Amino acid sequence: MTEAAPQDAPDIQEVVPEPAPLPWAEVSAEHFQMLRLAPLPTDRNSGARPLRFVQYGYAERHNKDLSLLRLTIQLPGQKVRKEQNHLDIWVDHQEKHVRIGPDSGLQVEPLNRGLGRFLLAQAISWAQRKWSHYRVEGAALASKDALNEDSRLRRDQLLRSHGLEVEYADAQHLKGRYVDVQVGELKGGWNTEKVQRVEILEAAQMLQQAEQNLQEKEAQLRERDERVSKYRREDSGLRFTITCLVAFAVFQAGLLIWIATH
Repeated sequence: MTEAAPQDAPDIQEVVPEPAPLPWAEVSAEHFQMLRLAPLPTDRNSGARPLRFVQYGYAERHNKDLSLLRLTIQLPGQKVRKEQNHLDIWVDHQEKHVRIGPDSGLQVEPLNRGLGRFLLAQAISWAQRKWSHYRVEGAALASKDALNEDSRLRRDQLLRSHGLEVEYADAQHLKGRYVDVQVGELKGGWNTEKVQRVEILEAAQMLQQAEQNLQEKEAQLRERDERVSKYRREDSGLRFTITCLVAFAVFQAGLLIWIATH
């Protein structure tokens, strides 16, 4: 009898567990402040850039493993997509690193108004207060931003202005990423001529001044309407007088003709 050849042992594939979902998915902004976006010259890509006011909001969460800063920008009378005007900063205290989210990248509306720099400046200031020795994780940049050269250059300039170095794996500048860096080496600050915080008292003063200006304009309109009404009354009187004079002149002319012919 021949012995049966032993069967090959089945391959054992190591199952990699999926990472646990991050907490605080439903957290929304809890603290708010009004921002003034200064009027700027018309941009060839983003169009007109008039004076605007937007609402900046943020919320924080902490536990022994993670910290989260969630930043949002809300536009009055305008809805944006879920991934727009949203920035998350995740701090992993076990690994001592910081991750910038969402993964789709920072998408700001309205474009080219200084809001991207403002949001990143708030995030950097928050992270540097406690975790300057942590490192920011490098991450890939969205390739769709590289399809337009102006958008790509503006994005890269934004990141580099805050101390995030951008590198590319191809000559077409489509596969880009920002490299990891220590939190303490990041640069804060934003263009305060483009984006200005408006405090509550200042906002109240602006509303009061606007109400006062509105009342003054209404008074001017009433005065103008009264003058127009007065001119119309005078015009009606003049028209009546002229009509009477014309009628009297016609009567006199007729009377003179009758006298001359009789």
